[in-house]
Amino acid sequence: MTLKTLLGKIQEELQKREKVHEEVQKDMRRATRLSKQAILFTHQERFEEAKKLLKEATELFGRLHSVAETYPDMLYSGLVNAAYQEYAEARTLLTLVREDRFISPEDIKVPSIDYVLGLADVIGELRRRALDSLRKGDVKTAEKCLHLMEDIYVELMAMDEAYMLVPGLRRKSDVARHLIETTRGDITTEARRSSLERSMKVLEKLVKKKAKP
Repeated sequence: MTLKTLLGKIQEELQKREKVHEEVQKDMRRATRLSKQAILFTHQERFEEAKKLLKEATELFGRLHSVAETYPDMLYSGLVNAAYQEYAEARTLLTLVREDRFISPEDIKVPSIDYVLGLADVIGELRRRALDSLRKGDVKTAEKCLHLMEDIYVELMAMDEAYMLVPGLRRKSDVARHLIETTRGDITTEARRSSLERSMKVLEKLVKKKAKP
């Protein structure tokens, strides 16, 4: 085999590889968009639509795994990690809201590090759900969201070595702590307001009752 023929084959392989890489990047961007949309639908309680989007995202990750059998390094890129994290966040949020339970990285076939980072981001989505609930006057659901936020934060903080092994987790945990403190204040304020409103209504009824001849 001449050098020209040898290099020609290498060039063909590189071109094929680049094409595969572009397809993977395209799929991962779509998976990220689908997961973001699923999170929005979950907040809107359009659960079946959220599940449908996440099913499509699951299929895209399935394609990624098939490609990785030939090109294992395709699994290691920023877009892939970002897509996994967004997907883990969406799947975790939907499962918490609908089934009141956590899912494992094995359940959704997501790498552990991406699962942990996605889980940390769920705290922000739970705050959003808590605020939506407060606007509806549903303090009970808001309090439940706060408890979940606290549970996730406490368990993440208990992973002492994770701060060294999971890049970005410390920053996410700092943000989470602030969100929890702010949410607790919002719920406390609304609970007091609701309590005061109920007391005023009771007092108003008593005053009207006494005012009758």
